[in-house]
Amino acid sequence: MRASLAGALLALLLVAAFLTGRFAATPEPAPPAALPPEPASLEPEESRTIAVFRAARDSVVAITTRTRVVDPFTRRTGETPLGSGSGFLWDAAGHVVTNDHVIQRASRAVVQLADGRSLEARVIGRDPTHDLAVLRIEGQDLPAPLPRPEAGEGLEVGQSVLAIGNPFGLDWTLTTGIVSALDRELPGDGGRAIRGLIQTDAAINPGNSGGPLLDARGRLVGVNTAIFSPSGASAGIGFAVPVATVARVVPQLIETGRYSPPSLGLGFDARINAAVNRQGLSGALVLEVAPGSQAARAGVEPARVARGRLLPGDVVVAIDGTPVENLDDLLALVDRRRAGEAVTVTLSRGGRLREVELELIEGR
Repeated sequence: MRASLAGALLALLLVAAFLTGRFAATPEPAPPAALPPEPASLEPEESRTIAVFRAARDSVVAITTRTRVVDPFTRRTGETPLGSGSGFLWDAAGHVVTNDHVIQRASRAVVQLADGRSLEARVIGRDPTHDLAVLRIEGQDLPAPLPRPEAGEGLEVGQSVLAIGNPFGLDWTLTTGIVSALDRELPGDGGRAIRGLIQTDAAINPGNSGGPLLDARGRLVGVNTAIFSPSGASAGIGFAVPVATVARVVPQLIETGRYSPPSLGLGFDARINAAVNRQGLSGALVLEVAPGSQAARAGVEPARVARGRLLPGDVVVAIDGTPVENLDDLLALVDRRRAGEAVTVTLSRGGRLREVELELIEGR
């Protein structure tokens, strides 16, 4: 009786457990969460940036320099690391363009290519006035030079630009930005300003010097040369020498080892002219006219000294209509031209203005 009652109760409990789900079958595991969708395709701007970097990367080089030192105790000569910078291939002959300050005090320079090769480089020419220099490397299958815009194509503020270099030794770094301003100037070698610079917010840091600034089509538009930063790191204000200047300077460096700007055939003196400007006279005071020169034939008269006093002659106050406030202005305007070009020179003498046409000659 008790056994049958116990069995009946057990049966009722089993039925209740079944009905309440206490002994329900183990549920199937939940399906895994759906994977996130595949990344969206690249935006056109991203694709262009990637393509430009891939096309230009091999043409950019890293430059390390060393300098000779003499042990003060043993008097033995050795070498010590000096610094590093960037550069890029200019032509198929292995000429590499960089900044002059990158190799300024170097006794030896080594160029590292993107494929890992390290090649000894020799200095071909330097131009401190534009902070440009040319090295040359020799080897098989050297990278192709960077393409350049057609002559006459200009940059616009707001245009996209890319910088490739080796900031802080981090090889082949890409940064992007825009052209922030044009025709900037910075103090240069010997106190003479470097003019006509491109200002960009593409991050430029120590080690980027000498690397290329490219447009959105991968063409060379400048050579990164300096930054403005109280801390020494990028503050969004970088400067580059425009390609038009590079195209004037580099061929001369390759051919002669130095850059000689064209000349009006007139003589000037920076200290005397600065003193004259401080007295309120604008322009560039002519101090010398070569006898028989085109300037002499045009009647240009230099200043002269009489009874211990400087008697002004002609003062250059404009070139092709662009005002000349001082000698630096004159040199900058002439520097943008080539020998053989004719320019209209506005002269002032005794308060009277006149114009003469002079042909620029090869500088010395």
